[in-house]
Amino acid sequence: MAEDRDGTGRRPARAPRERRAPTAGPAPTEARLHEAALNHMARFAATEAGLARVLERRVSRWGQRAEREGMPADSVAAVVAAGREAARAVARRLVSVGAVDDAAFAASRARRLSRAGRSRRAIAAHLAAKGVGGETAAATLEEAASDEVAAALAQLRRRRQGPFDRAPPEEAEAARAARMKAMAALARAGFPRDVAEAALDVDPAEAEARIIASRRG
Repeated sequence: MAEDRDGTGRRPARAPRERRAPTAGPAPTEARLHEAALNHMARFAATEAGLARVLERRVSRWGQRAEREGMPADSVAAVVAAGREAARAVARRLVSVGAVDDAAFAASRARRLSRAGRSRRAIAAHLAAKGVGGETAAATLEEAASDEVAAALAQLRRRRQGPFDRAPPEEAEAARAARMKAMAALARAGFPRDVAEAALDVDPAEAEARIIASRRG
């Protein structure tokens, strides 16, 4: 066996391997983007617009790598333009076969966020960021987030405020200050004043039961 140790008995340090920059790889055809879309959907829920954005970013990354490799700019631009169109086509096709359903995505996400204590305003902003259209979002919020007081209660429970304050102040001035602090927190979370006041007025014995009832619904 060849000697692989130095005079100290230690193995000599190996020269660090040079990391190769990632290659551009195959061009983003519609078939490859369809496969990428299925892989993405196996891990994440998505809307049509959201899925198209994911695929378009994949196309853009390919274009950046191709340019670094020295591919002519006009050739890269042509492939990227075709890839972006293919990305939108893949998203539309998956909608047509029912694999992508914006309404179902919106309903599921709105219920989860409402139960977690998110306001209608916050849920609407989240759905818009995910690519849910205005009409779909409005219909979803009307159906899935009808009891916004329960959502405000969930927010208060997380912050240990209002009905969930384990040591509510007894002195009137301190109690008013605690209420105003809770009102401010709910306002920052997007809850309107009337909802915040209604949540803070819920009896502590009923608050938890109301949250549980909203989740069962």
